Amino acid sequence: MLDIKKLRADPEACQKALLKRGLTITCDDILSKDAELRAAMTEAQQIQSDRNRISKDIGTAKKNKEETTAAALTEQVNQMKARLEALDTAQGAVAEEIHAILATIPNLLAPDVPDGKDENDNQEILRFGEPRPDAPFLKEHPEVAGEDLADFETAAKISGARFVLLKGEMAKLERALANFMLNTHTEEFGYTEVSPPLLVREQALFGTGQLPKFAEDLFQTGDGRYLIPTSETPLTNIVRESVLSEKELPLRFTALTPCFRSEAGSAGKDVRGMIRQHQFHKVELVSVTPPEYSVFEHERMLNCAEEILKRLGLPYRIMLLCAGDTGFSAQKTYDIEVWLPGQKKYREISSCSNCGDFQALRMGARFKDSEGRNRPVHTLNGSGLAVGRTMVALLENFQNEDGSVTLPEPIRPFFGGKEKILTRES
Repeated sequence: MLDIKKLRADPEACQKALLKRGLTITCDDILSKDAELRAAMTEAQQIQSDRNRISKDIGTAKKNKEETTAAALTEQVNQMKARLEALDTAQGAVAEEIHAILATIPNLLAPDVPDGKDENDNQEILRFGEPRPDAPFLKEHPEVAGEDLADFETAAKISGARFVLLKGEMAKLERALANFMLNTHTEEFGYTEVSPPLLVREQALFGTGQLPKFAEDLFQTGDGRYLIPTSETPLTNIVRESVLSEKELPLRFTALTPCFRSEAGSAGKDVRGMIRQHQFHKVELVSVTPPEYSVFEHERMLNCAEEILKRLGLPYRIMLLCAGDTGFSAQKTYDIEVWLPGQKKYREISSCSNCGDFQALRMGARFKDSEGRNRPVHTLNGSGLAVGRTMVALLENFQNEDGSVTLPEPIRPFFGGKEKILTRES
């Protein structure tokens, strides 16, 4: 959430930052309401002070048997009480109005985020590996896997469009990739594995910024809870309404969970295959740091996600997202895009974001610094990686002319040392 203190301190900078995102929100309107709220609070404090003083005068008047004076003073106190009640109601209404406005305003962008309107303006900053040269036999992943092992038709009978039923070696490949990712992040990169709830309350989604803006992208249950769109939501909310010790930081969490998204804004996009589905598995990375540490942690998290692709031997590139393509809660985001030879293009497989104090302010997540001050933490999140899209990348990059798929070495132990899957003998 936009910190009202930042807005008061430098409204021009905040206005400029919002304009960079292409937003026409007027900070003056928010500050006007904020001034109204603070004026009401100041008046209420003064009235309460006067009321306390007059109440003492009433006691003195009654002690001196000055009944007329006591009655007049009592009437003043009654009028003050009525005014305080009116001010309290007004303050609540204005405070709710300000909160509702601030809840819809995205994070202020980091200074080095490039200008731009959409994904076409993102900046490529690194490439790893060479895209596989085109060949007549190269297919897209549904054909590589085969309808028996990646069964979209049966899944549609069970659940509708944008689902897949994985069987045999494809189901095993999904499990192997997820285990490889988790093992690497926990055993080598210092993340603590978590098995979080898949259903969360509205407050949790507000905390990470999915609500209220992106309600249509979520699946809601009959009792008012929501299926998680990403385990970023429960992992980040581990620290909600907490005051942490600076010595505890940084905290690093990882989880493998199914993720559920309605894809309401993606009608007609990637309806074929496993690129964009209502349910998919993802290994998520979340960090909680002091403010001074989050820029370093962002680069570290990106390197952790990259390392998975490097070890699998998949060619990829890193994109720094422009202002118009940076997500609601993020102040800066790197996307990792993996090369898909079947589609002859790079596709996103991980997104790593530094959210600064934006989510912390929404969650009430703080830490006590070395000077004893309670300050908002900084939160970061990234995919480490999306398991389904990693499967797609493996199938398309390592497919062979005979229809088999060569397994990268880190995955072979999960298949008893086999070098290939989807062979005629499989």
